Amino acid sequence: MDGYAGYHALASDDCILVGCMAHARRKFDEALKALPKESRKNKMGMAQTALRKFARLYALEKQFKGLTIEQRYLLRLEKSKPLLEDLKQWCDNNLTKTAKDSAIGKAIRYTINQWDSLTRYIDDGNIQIDNNAAERHIKPFVIGRKNWLFNQTPRGANASALLYSLVQTAVANNLEPFDYLKYLLTALPKLGRHYKPEALDQFLPWNLTEKIKPLK
Repeated sequence: MDGYAGYHALASDDCILVGCMAHARRKFDEALKALPKESRKNKMGMAQTALRKFARLYALEKQFKGLTIEQRYLLRLEKSKPLLEDLKQWCDNNLTKTAKDSAIGKAIRYTINQWDSLTRYIDDGNIQIDNNAAERHIKPFVIGRKNWLFNQTPRGANASALLYSLVQTAVANNLEPFDYLKYLLTALPKLGRHYKPEALDQFLPWNLTEKIKPLK
């Protein structure tokens, strides 16, 4: 997630907020782009220094990509945690050196304010460092929205969001979306009106890989 304050109202023992490191990094990238062209060449500038620190974190994630959840968790504690501590210390040291309304000041303050959620990924090897994958999946919805502009009612918006969620979840699990939706519309009515919520588990995409043909 990004730093939208509304998300924090949802936090609970059953809903743990995980920050998106890409959002924090992007603010430093914006700070770099806000500099005069000549200043961007200064490799020791604040924005440049911060971006190098983010690059090291992402380089580790690239190395850990093919590992098991447990291996990723242990290596993050060993290698990523010290880099995160270094980034936090750097932000703390430079906080009072920047104006809060400057681009670099906003980037540093965002990172500090979101720190607990940004670093939560090292607590679980199954959590990603950012939510870029999820954002890529909702991109078609954002593009499509420009075509139809608006949903006429809140119910329509909710229905379209549900359908896009089903389609993109199927894609994420390498299932043909049309066949997945067809299967749901055929099989779900057979549950009848009164069923237990856990009965829906059988219809989750990752439980249907043998029944639905894969994406070509």
